[in-house]
Amino acid sequence: MTTDHTVIHGIKQCDTCRKALAWLTANQVPHRFFDLRADPLSTAMIETWLEQLSTLTLLNRRSTTWRQLTDQEKASENVVALLLANPTLIKRPLLSHQGHYRIGFKAEEWATFLGIGA
Repeated sequence: MTTDHTVIHGIKQCDTCRKALAWLTANQVPHRFFDLRADPLSTAMIETWLEQLSTLTLLNRRSTTWRQLTDQEKASENVVALLLANPTLIKRPLLSHQGHYRIGFKAEEWATFLGIGA
């Protein structure tokens, strides 16, 4: 995956991801959608995210998936393996633009991050 494109990582059924995609389209930001359930994640991808985003920022401990994990899985120090096995544990939407990342959707923050209206 190249880092010069705007990519939104999420899940098609997620309302916030849908709002974010609609916002990108309305603001004419060329982008592609990476479906965390359908598109293959890689160790390198997750490690790259973790270089800029803390585990606390990236890992969704409020999700249904997290609540279904065993205590042993939750205590695992191998976050990359945990996210590879359970991609819905990734907070979303995760926006990737020119090698930088943002979690969650706030239109004002995304506009600044993407240089819209500057």
